[in-house]
Formats: sequence, structure tokens, C-alpha cells
Amino acid sequence: MGVLDREWSRKDDVPPLSGGMRPSSSVPPLSGGMRQSSSGRVPQWALEEALNEQLRAYAAENGGRRVRGERRRRRRERSSVRKLRVRTGVLIAFVIALYLTPTVFERDIFPDVLPHLPWSNVPPRGVEAAAAPLGTPPPSTGSAQYKLFEYPGLRQEFVAYDPCRPVHYVIRPNFAPAGTEGIVQEAVAEVAAATGLTFVFDGPTTEAPSPESRDSYQPELYGKRWAPVLITWTSPEEVPDLAGPTAGLGGSEVAQRPDKPMVLVAGQVMLDAPAMTEILGYPGGRDHVRAIVIHELAHVLGLDHVDDPNQLMYEETRELTTLADGDLAGLAKLGAGPCVPEL
Repeated sequence: MGVLDREWSRKDDVPPLSGGMRPSSSVPPLSGGMRQSSSGRVPQWALEEALNEQLRAYAAENGGRRVRGERRRRRRERSSVRKLRVRTGVLIAFVIALYLTPTVFERDIFPDVLPHLPWSNVPPRGVEAAAAPLGTPPPSTGSAQYKLFEYPGLRQEFVAYDPCRPVHYVIRPNFAPAGTEGIVQEAVAEVAAATGLTFVFDGPTTEAPSPESRDSYQPELYGKRWAPVLITWTSPEEVPDLAGPTAGLGGSEVAQRPDKPMVLVAGQVMLDAPAMTEILGYPGGRDHVRAIVIHELAHVLGLDHVDDPNQLMYEETRELTTLADGDLAGLAKLGAGPCVPEL
């Protein structure tokens, strides 16, 4: 068998380029310009050569697309790396700044963050804080027969309740002696008039007295604000410091934000119910019980004992049952404390 003429041979399985058939979409169509015989046939080698050229062109084009896609992907990766480096650098700079300036963090940042932490022991800042004092203390009597509580290292003249907020109070009624109904409210009204502070009664409570130290923030009992003044009728069995001649105890916790004035919060009054029952049996006993409650409330607001027996803040029980001139001067001063909305 002779060798087929390669130039003019034609395979039957190669479709013609003209007509209704279209090349596969995965391979680009062959271009024109191929040599043909006089019969119109295209040599096999020309077909193969044109097909190879088209395949090379298709590969070059799509290879270029892949290269361009790879370049874009690499640019995106480089951009992401740069952004990550910038963020990391900012974070490191922030940590270094906090380390180098701890007072800024402690003074301006941490106090605002702390109330929102699960274990926080302080309420959100500024709860119920008004722009100005809620009341005005009466004019001073001019007496110097009073003494304010002293605090080590205090950089302000005195410590008092914030006059721009109401002073809330609650009463644990357990063990209250018969005949003492309304005594606490009467005593509160007297110290409120002497200070100009606004007192708000929040009703009864189940909270027990805390002779050592009371939690200033108890959101589960009182909501997200400073705990109210707690007034309890108790006994020496529950509060050993009431043993002996002591008929009552009173005081407050302190709170302070860095670089801001210290204020009083979460006070409490502990009244010896058995001793009060005995006093109620004396002539004028109810007035004396009310005077003891006023005395302890004055401790809550910041008054200390004095050496003058003519003042209600004298340590021992006397015949006096109302606030004297020195007591009134001291309470008026305590009613003009600083407003601290930052707490």
C-alpha cells in the first residue's frame, strides 16, 4: 500500500469549519487564512498547525488571566497583612501607653469600664445625679460645738453625702419594739431639715446588719445604684458591739473616683431593740428613743461625738432629745458637700 499524500489527505472525523456546527466552547474557533487545495480541501497539516496555534493562544490568554488573578490574590493578601500589622501596632501602642501612663487608665478609663464588669462592686456612674443640689441647708447657727469624722490622708475639708442625689433608706422591721412606729421617719425628717438633703424611704428590707463592713453595692437587692441607708432593730446577740450601755451604732461607707471628692454611701443604723424596749418604759421614753435614732443618723451623715454635754452628739445619753446649736451647725455644713456625678 502506498503512502498517502499528506499534503492533500483529509481525515473524515475533522468537521468542516463552515456550516451550522460551532467549535466547542472550551476551545477557541480556528482562524482563517489556511491554505486550501483547488478542490477547496484544507490540508491535514494546516489544520493541525492552525489548531495548535489557536490552542497556544488560548493557553497564553487564560494563563495570563491566571497570572493576573494570582497577582490580585497576592495583592489582597499583602493588603490584609498590612492591615493586620497596623492593627497589631495600634494595640501594642495602646498597651504601652497604658503602661507608661497608668494614672490615665486608673483615672479616666477603668472607672467607666468597672461598673459594666460582671464582678463590679460599684454602680454605673451618675445614677440619679442631678445638675444641682436637691435642697438647701439652713443657715448655720454659728456654733463651733461640732466635730466631723476624720479620714487619714483626706485632701478635702470633710466627707458627706452627695447633695445632688436623694439619700435612700430602708428599714428591717424585725424585732421593732411596740410603740416605735413612725419613730424612724420622724428622726429622718429632723436630720433632713437640718441638712437640706432629700431622703427617700424605699420600704422594708430583709437585709441583716453588717457590723464590720457593709457592701456598698447590692444590685440584687436594691438595683444598680448605691445601697440605701439600712436601719435595723437588732440585739447584742446579732451585733455584739451593742453589748453594755451602747444603745445604737451608726456610720457610712465611703466611695471615691480618682481625682474626685470622696463621698459617703450605704450607711447603716443598728438599734438595740431590747434596750429601746426598756427606755420606752420611762417617762418621755419615746422622745429619748427618737433622740437615739437622730444621734445615729447624724453619725451616718458624718458627725462625730463631741465633748460638750449640751449637744445631742455627746457620747453619753442625756436629757436632751433634740438637736442643739452645735449639732445643727455641723449638719448644715454636711448638707453642703460636693456633688460628684462621676460616681
